[in-house]
This record gives sequence, C-alpha cells and structure tokens, in this order.
Amino acid sequence: MTLNKDSEHATGLFSAEENYDPFRRMMSAGRKKPSVTLMLIKTMIENRIIITCFLLSFCTGLSAEKPDSLSRYMETAAANNPGVRSAFAAYQSALQKIPQAGAYQDPQLDIGYFLQPMELIDGRQTAEFRLMQMFPWFGVQKAARTEAHHMAQMNFELFRETRDQLFLDVYTQWYALCILQQKMVNAEENLSLLLQLEELAIRRFASPTGNPASTSSATSAISASTVQSANGGAMSGMGGSAEPATGQMQQAMPAGSTGNMSTMTGGASSGMSNVIRIKMEIAEAGNAMENLQSDMEAAMARFNSLLGRPATAAVHLPDTIAGIDIILDIPSALESIKQKNPMLAMLDEESEAFKAKAEMDKKMGLPMFGIGLQYMLISKTKPAEPSMEMSGEPAGSMNGKDMLMPMISVTIPIYRSKHKALQRENSLLRQANRDKYANTLNLLEAELYRLKSELDNAGRKITLYRKQTELAQSAASLARQELVSGKGELTAVIQAQRQLLDYKLRESEATATYNTMAAGVRKLLSDYADRL
Repeated sequence: MTLNKDSEHATGLFSAEENYDPFRRMMSAGRKKPSVTLMLIKTMIENRIIITCFLLSFCTGLSAEKPDSLSRYMETAAANNPGVRSAFAAYQSALQKIPQAGAYQDPQLDIGYFLQPMELIDGRQTAEFRLMQMFPWFGVQKAARTEAHHMAQMNFELFRETRDQLFLDVYTQWYALCILQQKMVNAEENLSLLLQLEELAIRRFASPTGNPASTSSATSAISASTVQSANGGAMSGMGGSAEPATGQMQQAMPAGSTGNMSTMTGGASSGMSNVIRIKMEIAEAGNAMENLQSDMEAAMARFNSLLGRPATAAVHLPDTIAGIDIILDIPSALESIKQKNPMLAMLDEESEAFKAKAEMDKKMGLPMFGIGLQYMLISKTKPAEPSMEMSGEPAGSMNGKDMLMPMISVTIPIYRSKHKALQRENSLLRQANRDKYANTLNLLEAELYRLKSELDNAGRKITLYRKQTELAQSAASLARQELVSGKGELTAVIQAQRQLLDYKLRESEATATYNTMAAGVRKLLSDYADRL
C-alpha cells in the first residue's frame, strides 16, 4: 500500500509536464478579456481560417506577456532532467524485485530414459520422470518480500534526494543568472552615465571659461597651449627654447590677459585629461559588458541542461530579485528533518531491510521441505509362469503397469558455520547503519546551523546595503550637481556613481544569497514538492 502511494506520488511529478496545457491556460486567461473581444470572436465564427489565425496570434501575445516562472522551470526540470528520470527508473526497477523475492523456487523435473529397458519382475522399465517442488521454512518468503519492499523504498528515497538536489541546483543557477543580469543592468547604467559625463567634459573642454561667446578664441588658445606643452620637452632636447613662442603669444594677446591665459591653459589640460579618463572608463565598461554577456550565455546553457532543454533555449528572468520569506525555527526544523529528510529516511529503510534480512537468515538455517512425484514408464514382457504369484494376485497381473510414487524430501542444514556467519554479518551491518544514521543526523544539524547563520548574515547585509544605497544615491546626486555648477570634480562623480552601483549590486547579491540559503533549508526539510 505504501509503495503504491509513493509510486503514484513520484509518477505525478513526471505527469505534471504532460498534464500541463499552456494553450488551455492561455485560453482560460483569454476569457477574461473585455466583452469586445468576445463580440469580435462571435463575428468571425463563420470563417474558421480567420478564427485559427486570431487564436494563434492571441495565444502568442499571452505567452509573451506571461514568461515562465521559477516554479514552472522546477516542474520542467523534474519532468525532463535525465538524472531524475534515471533515479525514478531505478526505483521502478526495485519495485519489480518484490514479487521475485516472494516467489517459490521453480519446480525441478528430472527425466531419465533407458537406452536398453531394464528388466523387472513384471515388465521392463523404459523411462522415469521425477517432479520435485521445494518449500522454504515458514516465514522466509514473507521476510524476503519485506526486505525487498524496504530496499525499493530506499531507491525511492534516493530518487527524492536526487530530485531535491536538482531543485537546489535550479534555484542556485537561477539566482546566478539573476545576479549576472543585475550586473549587466548596472554596467549599462554605468555606461550611460559615462557617456553623459563624456559629453559634459567635451563641452567644458571646448569652453573652459564657461562663456559661449569666447568659445572659438578659447579653443584656439587651448590648442596652442596644448601643442606647446606637448612639444616643449622635444624642443628643449634639440637645443631650442619655448620662450620666443611664449613671448609672441603674450604680445599678440591684449594687455592684462596673462592671468586668464594661465587659467585657460590649466583648464584645457584638466579638460583634456578628463575626456581621456572618461574614454578609458567607457572602453573598460564595454569590455566588462562583453564579458558579462559571455558569462550569461554559459550560465543559461548550464541552467537549460538542468531542465533537459537545448542550451540555447530562452530563459525569462525577473527585473529585480525578490526575497523569499522564511521563518527558521531550529527545534521544529530538526524535527522536520528527522521525519522528512530523504537521506535519513533512506537509512531508516535500510535498517528495516536489515531486520527483515536477519529474520530471513535465521529461518534459512532451518530445514526446507520438498514434495514431488516419481513416475516410472514400464512396458510389457512375455507372460509369466502361472504358478508365480505376487501379493496374493495371479502372476503377470502387473505386467506392463506404470508406477506412480509420491516423494518427500527434507534438507538437513548441518553446516551451521555459514548460517552463523550470515547472522553476524547482518548484526554488524545494522550497527554500521545506526552509526551512519547518527553521523548523517549530526551533519544535517550542522548544515542547518550553517544555513541559519548564512541567512542571518545575508539578512543583515540586505538591510545595510539598502541604507547604503540610499546614502550613495544622495551622494551621487550632489556630486553631479556640484560638477554641473563647476564646484566639483569629475573623479568625485565617477567615484560616487561607482559606489551607488556597487551597493545596488551588493544588495542584489545578498538577496540572491539569502534566497539560495533558504532553498538549502528547504532541501534539508524536503518541502520542494509541497511548494510546486
């Protein structure tokens, strides 16, 4: 009874993929559309081709509006993953051992044929048939079926462990994809800001004094000073001097503009360095985005392999990472682990199997009984002497009469050493099972405490990074305002923006870590199937 329920429950995980009808779900959602759509459908009933085209386009739109969710991906993984399918097939195979263990031994038929018939008193024996059926001691077959039952349950618990590990892998890979997507979003935001800063730096470089009317003259002066600063070292090395050129420029400039020239020269150098620095940042940001895209493709291939899908299949990801609500109480969680964890359940089933095997080994040391028949085929001979009699009957009355003889056989288990060794072996295996159970429980308890610590740390990090993000947002806004007003530096804006994006990414990573740890707790409690 238990095996049948477990088999139906396990089969339901695979039949979920077959029972899931996306077209039915789309159409049920479509019935919630406004009545105008229904009226439009009624007007198109006469033309089936138009109706078909309309429904196809309608379903396509709905499928685009409703991307696959994580729970849907988990159902797909449970139905299509080869590892889970293999574990389930092994469980079904173990179920077939139960009727084998409870069956009797095949009867033995012996046939003997005399090449030269053997002369008897009344006839000649030409052939002999012997059929024998052996029966074990009472209770051996029941113990064997019980052992096979618990061994099949062990395979079922192994299937559950494989399934839960698959779900944890899906969770982990899903949030790894979400983190990569968040990094891509941050990289795009950073690139967009750098492009804006580049445009601003170019404008400031073109007009360092901030006066649009003097942009052309300022640009000429900046170009001359840039050429002078770039070639000054070379001219000095050739024995020349930059002073005549400087003197000519001072003579060409109006009186009282020497201070302005020095200010413009410094502003031009600073503006040009800012432009070059931003271009370097843009190039680095572009390379980072290309690396992220490559990592995203590899992570999607890994995720699709868990789902048993092609590596290039599309994966729908949420825009933001939402946290999982979980309340972890250690005492109740430990009790749930003892009751539901598949590793402990597998060891429990193994212990029950050893108990049944111990009973079977004990009874196998008792005699076995056999019941059979022997049939002798006897042909006739010449008539016997009339004076000969046998058993009070006239001689020759049993000439050529076949013989049927019932038989009983009993095994005598006199070699006790092998039976005692079997019992000692089973006792040691049961002791090893108890120690393994205790060790596994200790490891699971330690893992639960580790996950609890990771959950608490991730929760504190989420709170911290959320506050830091708000402060960094304010600092970045102030830095941009100061840069526009001319009071701030470009490096301050870049640094503030980097801190803002860094805190956003850290918050997303902390949320993903929290969700992954929560998934690990669910694996220990083995409650994935209840949430699908």
